[in-house]
Amino acid sequence: MGEKRIILEMGTGNDLYGQDYTKAARRAVQDALHHSSITLFAKLGVDHSKMRVAVTIAVQQPDLVDCDLVAQDLPRGCASVRAVKGGLDVADAGSGSPHVVATAAIEAWLPDLAAHYRLSS
Repeated sequence: MGEKRIILEMGTGNDLYGQDYTKAARRAVQDALHHSSITLFAKLGVDHSKMRVAVTIAVQQPDLVDCDLVAQDLPRGCASVRAVKGGLDVADAGSGSPHVVATAAIEAWLPDLAAHYRLSS
């Protein structure tokens, strides 16, 4: 049985003064999560632990993101987090250090249950 993507949410987060890429990433994930209100698990009797969650974090220095720590912020499913090159480092001429901006994409996948459900008229 294959999978179907049921959720795609985006978020942004930043760390304006600490140059902490993990903090910016966690804030981006929280922003994305706050856009979601998924009721299908309760309505269809689907166990949310069967959901696979794939998170992509984009920052200018992906090797500085603690992906395991970011994964701990996800409240449901079996999560994996990867960091890729993207986001923004916005220069602060006054301090000489960057403001870190991260973006997050959260995808949630469930086993294809189409054979188990049928819409009625």
